[in-house]
Amino acid sequence: MGTNTIDVDIDELVALRRDIHANPEIAFDEHRTSELVAARLIAWDIETYTGIGGTGVVGVVRGRRGAGRTIALRADMDALPMEEEGRPLHRSMRHGVFHGCGHDGHTAMLLGAARHFSRNRDFTGTVVLVFQPAEETGGGANAMLADGLEERFGYDEIYAMHNAPHFPPGTFGVRDGAMLASCDEIAISIGGVGGHGSSPEKTRDPVMAAAQLVCALQTVVSRSTDPGAMAVVSIGSIHAGSAPNVIPSHAALTGTLRTFDENVRALVKARIRTICEGMAIATECTISVDFLNSSPATVNHREQAEAAATVAAGVFGADNVLRDFAPLNGSEDFSEFLLRRPGAYVLLGQGGVYCHHPEFDFNDDVLPLGVRFFVAMTHARLSA
Repeated sequence: MGTNTIDVDIDELVALRRDIHANPEIAFDEHRTSELVAARLIAWDIETYTGIGGTGVVGVVRGRRGAGRTIALRADMDALPMEEEGRPLHRSMRHGVFHGCGHDGHTAMLLGAARHFSRNRDFTGTVVLVFQPAEETGGGANAMLADGLEERFGYDEIYAMHNAPHFPPGTFGVRDGAMLASCDEIAISIGGVGGHGSSPEKTRDPVMAAAQLVCALQTVVSRSTDPGAMAVVSIGSIHAGSAPNVIPSHAALTGTLRTFDENVRALVKARIRTICEGMAIATECTISVDFLNSSPATVNHREQAEAAATVAAGVFGADNVLRDFAPLNGSEDFSEFLLRRPGAYVLLGQGGVYCHHPEFDFNDDVLPLGVRFFVAMTHARLSA
């Protein structure tokens, strides 16, 4: 199918995207967004299922030529708990909630593909449209899977697309193998004995323990992992105390661990636990560590990644398809789908500031390119 035969209602897509941007919702609170998505699918006479994994929505389009393969396309719907600092006309109307990662654009592109398939059903097989909640927290994919997504819809392959500000508009990126790192949130709780700042000998200082832990944890990467293995341990927050002359009784650290290798991931987790245990002995504090909202590395299947590159060459032009680039240290719970079914995670160049920047905004000019890729990819794999 040539890309010129794929109909895209650009004005409608832009309006949908900007409406979602102006009304953002965080993980598992995507009620308005889910209702908007479901209403569109129903209006387009697409078989629609709601409440999957909490606020997830699934649409099913069956080809008129009968049964065949089933291809799933996935978009994430949730926003970030952060304030928007940009000033577009469609600026977020919710304080402290913002589509700073482009999930509004991902949802709009998948709706564009849904609109096309609703009008053009002359194919063999089935298209499953997966609108996922809670990607940012890493819980949405597993929630949908636990709700029987695979068993109920029986897809053979699954694909997802994410905007890529570090690639120019009109370009496309896909790798064989690792695309994104795993991510584990690190939560460390330190219990001590508080007291007056003038008498530290009468306390067990959790602030001192926290300070030493921040430095000690950096040795996990520099001294415990192979220099050729990618691992990043970052502490992003320290919370302790409320007055300058009081040693508090509790401190808390949070951070993230990222890697591309499950063996390295297990090693780093074990070393973090050991260092926390040692620091507890050294400081006479109690220290516990938990790993939360974990997602494994996003690893593309070779056949599906190569098929995506071939299809993208027809949509973007062969010179605009990027294959040789380093995997990203960001993470995605689309990895959970790829652990269970063949598929690929691809990148759509859009330029601009990077995701999670307070002035981020999805580039509406690339919406039709995303729709055309989704449609062309689906037809290619339905007939594979």
